[in-house]
Amino acid sequence: MNSLNRWKRDALLMAGAALLLAPVCLHGQFFPAGRGGPPRPPKEAAPIDLTGYWVSVVNEDWRFRMVVPPKGDYPGVPLTPEGRKVADAWDPAKDEASGNQCKSYGAAALMRVPSRFHITWQDDNTLKIESDAGTQTRLLHFGAAKAPAGQPTLQGYSAAEWQLAAGGRGGRGGQGQPGAAAQRGGSLRVVTTNLAPGYLRKNGVPYGAQTTVTEYFDLINEPDGEQWMIVKTTVEDPQYLAQPFVTSTNLKKQRDAAGWNPTPCTVK
Repeated sequence: MNSLNRWKRDALLMAGAALLLAPVCLHGQFFPAGRGGPPRPPKEAAPIDLTGYWVSVVNEDWRFRMVVPPKGDYPGVPLTPEGRKVADAWDPAKDEASGNQCKSYGAAALMRVPSRFHITWQDDNTLKIESDAGTQTRLLHFGAAKAPAGQPTLQGYSAAEWQLAAGGRGGRGGQGQPGAAAQRGGSLRVVTTNLAPGYLRKNGVPYGAQTTVTEYFDLINEPDGEQWMIVKTTVEDPQYLAQPFVTSTNLKKQRDAAGWNPTPCTVK
């Protein structure tokens, strides 16, 4: 790992430690505006600005992310015996024939897919993440912690909340965001449930229907003006994982939509 990447990781670890020690979680759908003011929705109260175009920077797990590993190649994933059995039986031709080409593009793995991502606000309470790889859409819902009744889906149901750095300073605050929240900085926490079974890696490494995915989205601003988003993902699955599977993914902010090219899911 080069010195720049080490610096980024060290910076993220320090920021994450500070947030874990003293986070202020904003669970509600609306946030106080101060004396006599109307409540502010999550879009307006955002402590960081995640919107825009982002591109994956693959500087770890290259051989698992940039190419499709062979069947049975799953080091680093704490699979149960049942999970290994399923991974060893992976059949991409069968997935394609049954219309399951998108199993490696579910919420438990999507941010690890080499892709460009477009993040926008669908409305004041819903953040939308679109990927050009696989042409997927995730909706992150503020103010509703429990998934509504319904069939499990590839992207599941994502409940989002802002976490403010208690007593924090500026720096990672969002550009153009109002009030004290933006000045203090923070991160986005997302918990996703109600997932249809899918793959953690392209070569059939499974996660099941009882999976819970917890993500933290953080921003790092470089002195040269470049902006990075770090997504820490923890996947918990009592069926196929013997312990939580944790990854950290780097994405770089783009100035515009250059390179945006939606493509269908592929099994390889």
